[in-house]
Amino acid sequence: MSHVSADAPADDAAPRSHAHRATEPVVLALDVGGTSVKGAVVDAAGIAARRTAPTGGGPADPDGATAAVLGVVRELWAAVPAEQHVAAVGIVTPGLVDEEAGVVVGAENLGWRDLPLRALVEETTGVPVGFGHDARAAGLAEWRLGAGQGAGDHAFLSVGTGIAAALVLGGRVYAGGGWAGEIGHGGATAGDLCACGGRGCVETYASAAGIARQYAARTGTVPDGARDVLERAQAGDAVALEAWQHGVDGLADLVSGLVRTLGLRTVVVGGGLVLAGDALLEPLDRAVRARLTVHPAPELRTARLGAEAGTYGAALLAWQASGRSVSSDLGLAV
Repeated sequence: MSHVSADAPADDAAPRSHAHRATEPVVLALDVGGTSVKGAVVDAAGIAARRTAPTGGGPADPDGATAAVLGVVRELWAAVPAEQHVAAVGIVTPGLVDEEAGVVVGAENLGWRDLPLRALVEETTGVPVGFGHDARAAGLAEWRLGAGQGAGDHAFLSVGTGIAAALVLGGRVYAGGGWAGEIGHGGATAGDLCACGGRGCVETYASAAGIARQYAARTGTVPDGARDVLERAQAGDAVALEAWQHGVDGLADLVSGLVRTLGLRTVVVGGGLVLAGDALLEPLDRAVRARLTVHPAPELRTARLGAEAGTYGAALLAWQASGRSVSSDLGLAV
């Protein structure tokens, strides 16, 4: 895949550099999830345009997921007005990510192994690419722009298709060589098979997808996601209530473990499941407190940026890659 120059025919599908124009800079931000790729054009005022596409066929179709990402890049590029130019692209993905090398070492839900995604996007666009882990980028965004502001050392817990955390320690997002925050996997030896190859991982029953799968396995009825399970629980469905509470308990195990290890006083909860609001945060708070003895219970904060945290994190990485500074408000660029 090669970069197409600015002199390429107008109907060519690949992005082309606008760097020669004296125009206003924008960045493209992509948050790659297990089910969809969310993209945005971000200018000095915030998100100016959006594009979304299905990620693909899951672990069995890694090439389809890669094609979906590059397709969203092209759609976003085409949405940039003539008076603006793309200064950089930011892209964040789940899984084990080597930020320095620009490689997705492994993403179970996408089937990616050793994928040089940053290089692929750079070759496609010809502009700098900021690259990172989705949860760490979302944690960066919440710390710089959202609910994590002023929190000091804290964690951002992302609960969506998968589960991961971002640790903000000593004024920076701690990556641990790419391994830090992969708390949705491991820690058990029995239970349902996980996409990582293990069994009984918290992600199998406490992620949004996991809660829905647990309900389907118990009843034979496939719910419309975790929110549907919650609504069934609130309507008196005992199996739904059990699946929901089992998920909450799994998250409480993770949060209390982080508190016991790091002494965190604040945990920001984000990802798709946080849209449940108090139906998630209140029982989670009780369950975390029940698991702590000598450690003070942390303040649980709802992510301010919600499902947009990964997108804003990708935008922050893009602005950094472009060499421009970023501000502390939702306008992002200075």
